[in-house]
Amino acid sequence: MDRIEKREFVAELSTVFAETSMVVVTRNEGMTVADVTDLRRKMRQAGASFKVAKNRLALLALDGTRFDGLKPMMKGPTAIAWSKDPVAVAKAAVEFAKTNDKFVLLGGSLGTQVLDVSGVKALAELPSLDSLRAKLLGMLNTPATRIAGVLQAPAGQLARVFAAYADANKSSAA
Repeated sequence: MDRIEKREFVAELSTVFAETSMVVVTRNEGMTVADVTDLRRKMRQAGASFKVAKNRLALLALDGTRFDGLKPMMKGPTAIAWSKDPVAVAKAAVEFAKTNDKFVLLGGSLGTQVLDVSGVKALAELPSLDSLRAKLLGMLNTPATRIAGVLQAPAGQLARVFAAYADANKSSAA
């Protein structure tokens, strides 16, 4: 990389750190190209991104961002994964780490809050943003369903009373 490419790379990472909510730092020593390609595909499916970055350039990009706390983790062969949905990137990283011994989680940062490995794993156990939205909509729809049921109940009871009265009249007339 020449200086211009390095500046562009640092600017790109700075933009990423400004726009994202969660960054996970990993160690990927000894991973094959096929493994990294598979990891990138899984990250993309989860709505996250994964990049192997030179530590020196990543440290320059971290300066002045809310992810400053990640600097101590940037030693050795590291890579970063990020996403706007914090649970998605944590889930994708934890799931891949379960199947690949050479992919090791070092920690992460949720905004200014630095997380250790157990913090990232705990975050991965939470439901995703989409499933939380679905649950919230379900909770909002439930009272409306109950109200409709309550409003329909008196009409149903009234119809059953009329039907019983009509049946009683038929049997007394016969």
